[in-house]
Amino acid sequence: MKQNKQIRWKQRFQNFEKTFQLLERTVQIKNKSEAELGGLIQFYEIAFELSWKTMKDYLEALGFTVKSPRSTIKQAFQINIIKNGHLWIDALDDRNTTTHIYDEETIFNISKKISEKYYPAIKELYFFLKSENEKE
Repeated sequence: MKQNKQIRWKQRFQNFEKTFQLLERTVQIKNKSEAELGGLIQFYEIAFELSWKTMKDYLEALGFTVKSPRSTIKQAFQINIIKNGHLWIDALDDRNTTTHIYDEETIFNISKKISEKYYPAIKELYFFLKSENEKE
């Protein structure tokens, strides 16, 4: 059973890696157009979803039981997979907000948080998981 969980998180990591790279490229675009801001938010939504789900699968491979994004974030913080649990909770809350954005000011504010705060946290997780994936 444990072997299946190892395989599961590594498979999920492959999808996370692809989406992380899309997010990374979009974050690096200077003076984003409306379409590029929309792409940034969309890539963030997907990258965030895959980041917490990959963390969940990784934690389960270690023997932990987690069910929700919040419990996953809390457990990952407790064992030092992520460094700033509060930031990740904020990222979760903003992820939930992104599906209901209707005004330019909110788009701008969320985009700024994604680029300045959430992307660096996701990037840090990406490199941690990449290192773990390459150990075997």
